[in-house]
Amino acid sequence: GGPRRLLLISNSTLHGGGYLGHCQQHIQSFLGQKVKRVLFIPYALHDRDAYARTAREKFESLGYGLDSIHESCDPAEAVRKSEAIFIGGGNTFRLLKALYDNSLIHEIRKRVLEDGIPYMGSSAGTNVATVSINTTNDMPIVYPPSLQALGLVPFNINPHYLDPDVKRTHMGETREERIRQYHEEPNTPPVLGLREGTMLLVEGDKATLQGVTGARLFLRGKKPTEHEPGTDFSFLLTDSNSLNP
Repeated sequence: GGPRRLLLISNSTLHGGGYLGHCQQHIQSFLGQKVKRVLFIPYALHDRDAYARTAREKFESLGYGLDSIHESCDPAEAVRKSEAIFIGGGNTFRLLKALYDNSLIHEIRKRVLEDGIPYMGSSAGTNVATVSINTTNDMPIVYPPSLQALGLVPFNINPHYLDPDVKRTHMGETREERIRQYHEEPNTPPVLGLREGTMLLVEGDKATLQGVTGARLFLRGKKPTEHEPGTDFSFLLTDSNSLNP
C-alpha cells in the first residue's frame, strides 16, 4: 500500500485542444514510470466502445496501455488487478449508478485508499471521487441507489465551475447560488469549484491546486474565496465537519 494519490481534473477537453491535451503532462508526472497499464471506466457515456477508443489512443500516445472495464467479464476483478484507475467524464448519475450496479464502490475505495494505486478522474470521474454527487451539473437521467459516492476525499467538487457572465441577460440561477442552496442544508461538506483547465492533486494528506485557471472555495456559512494555481488545499482533507461553523 501507500498514501492515496488522486488527480481530479475539472474537464477532459479545453477549448482549442484535444482530449486530455491540456493536462497530459500532469498525467505523465502523476502516473510516472511504474504504471504500465491504466484501467479505464467509461460508464459515464452511453457508447462505451467509442469512449474507450478515444481514451486508449490518448494513453497509448503517452506510453501507457489501457484496459476498459466494460470489456471485462468481471469488473470487480479488473479493479482488484488494476495498477491505476481513470474514470472519464459524461453523465455523473449514469456513472454512479453503473458503479453501484457492478458493486465497484467498495472495490475502488479499497484499491485507492488501502492499496495506494493512483486514481484519476475527469469531470464526472472527479465528481464520484468526492463525498457525494449532490454538486454535479448533470441531469438525473437515471436513478442511482444513493447520491453517496466514493468518498476518496471528505469534500465535494463542482467541475466546470462557471462565474456569472455580467454581460448576459439570462436570469437563471448562477452556479454560486446553487452551491449556496446546497449549503443551506445541514452537515454539508465544503465544495471546491474547479474552473475549466484546473485540477486538484492529492498525495497522502497534501492537496495542491494545479492547472491554468483558479478555483472558488465554498464553506458552509462563509463567503466564498478565490484561489490561484499552486494553492495548498491540504486543510480540506481533514474532517470537513470541523470546517463548518
